[in-house]
Amino acid sequence: MSAKPKAGTVYLVGAGPGDPGLLTLRGKALLSEAEVVIYDYLANPALLEWAKPTAEKIYVGKKGGTASVSHQEQIHRRMIEAAKAGRRVVRLKGGDPFIFGRGGEEVEALAAAGIPFEVVPGVTSAIAAPAYAGIPLTHRDCASTVTFVTGHEDPDKDAPLIHWGQPATASDTLVVLMGMGHLPGIVARMIAAGRAPNTPMALIRWGTHPHQETLVGTLGDMVARVAETGFKPPVVMVVGDVVKLRGPFSWFEKRPLFGKRIVVTRARAQAAGLADLLIARGAEVIGLPAIEIVPTADWGPLDRALDQIVHYDGLIFTSVNGVRHFRKHLDDRRFDLRKLHGLVLIAIGPATAAAVESWGLYVDVVPTEFQAEGVLSELERIGIVGKRFLLPRARAAREVLPNTIRAKGGEVDVVVVYETKRPTESAVPASVDMVTFASPSSVKNFMSGAGRTLSFATVACIGPITADCARAQGLTVDVMPKTYTIAALAEAIVEHFTCKVD
Repeated sequence: MSAKPKAGTVYLVGAGPGDPGLLTLRGKALLSEAEVVIYDYLANPALLEWAKPTAEKIYVGKKGGTASVSHQEQIHRRMIEAAKAGRRVVRLKGGDPFIFGRGGEEVEALAAAGIPFEVVPGVTSAIAAPAYAGIPLTHRDCASTVTFVTGHEDPDKDAPLIHWGQPATASDTLVVLMGMGHLPGIVARMIAAGRAPNTPMALIRWGTHPHQETLVGTLGDMVARVAETGFKPPVVMVVGDVVKLRGPFSWFEKRPLFGKRIVVTRARAQAAGLADLLIARGAEVIGLPAIEIVPTADWGPLDRALDQIVHYDGLIFTSVNGVRHFRKHLDDRRFDLRKLHGLVLIAIGPATAAAVESWGLYVDVVPTEFQAEGVLSELERIGIVGKRFLLPRARAAREVLPNTIRAKGGEVDVVVVYETKRPTESAVPASVDMVTFASPSSVKNFMSGAGRTLSFATVACIGPITADCARAQGLTVDVMPKTYTIAALAEAIVEHFTCKVD
């Protein structure tokens, strides 16, 4: 008779208000180790990128019209069943589990079932959304007290626990969560309890998200403003004089790319670099990888080259991917880097050079022009005739560099260390402000798939080769940096949109 598996642990992790950067370090570590992730409507799906590919991901967002009690019981059952099977469970909850998040009910259910649990606090939207809207909840000049109130009490209670006469007048600042469905009643109760109709009020929709919206008014006119604008939940309400500080304190919505939806087509493993730069400037980044980078299936040519590495004069890298896969294979076969002594190391672009130098080696040549033609110019300076070079690269790449080296009296052995594939297509959003391309293959794959159904507002390319490919596909290239790097591309995008506004 087989023994029952030891119960796993359930971790109630606060996912924060939406911005993935506000997830705690503890939450991220647990998410990366989870075998099951149970997440709700307000937990940003982008956080699932930190979970293991093998983790089971269960969405339990409550749909409109679902009975609240039965839905919560289903969540309890899923957590308990997964834990009893011995699995490590993360219950990812928007905001903080214990701030109107029903975390207390979930802990009660786990404790009753004898399931080990841990609670990881999160950044609640009650604090984060006002901060991102430029509204401090307290200020020495106008607010020394703040009260958090739920705008959606349990409808099965015999009597409401919120006595509006107390928070409406006793606290300088009120923050109401989940109250949009009851806005007229909430406003009426505050005014009836003695709060002045001209008290400043702000509604913050999707706080901390790149599509955050803020509606400012007063208690007396907010219901009319909502009807006029069609403002929808999820919303955090702030009531009090602190709302008047928003003007000079606003920062998030003033970032140069705020409100812009930008598609990044780089491979998933590489997309973070450009995505992070754009997000830091306020953009909403949509990842639609047009290429997938995989190692070559045949390492024979590289192994033969490594066996006679002493007969080469130079080693040329044309991309970070080439560096990464070359080094990975060296590690797999325990190749001693000291055997590269005496080779001239050449890298196209500072990012590629940095990848090589992370090994503890120094690159000898980094051409000022970040493409094959720039390498050739530098090689001619140091000499090509009679020299032998090793070029690890992608299977599909331009032949300009190897052909010209041979034409000028040198030898070059081209070895494939990685390939690009077209990934499974992702859903394309209805509208975007820009699509970015960092390679010709990403242009071709995107335009043969997802790009066919997308109306392009603007196109940004990392360099002239990618831009030429885009034009050949019938696209108009609006943005191309003078320096062909990811950082320069991000700055060129900012400049493009800033100039359009000016």
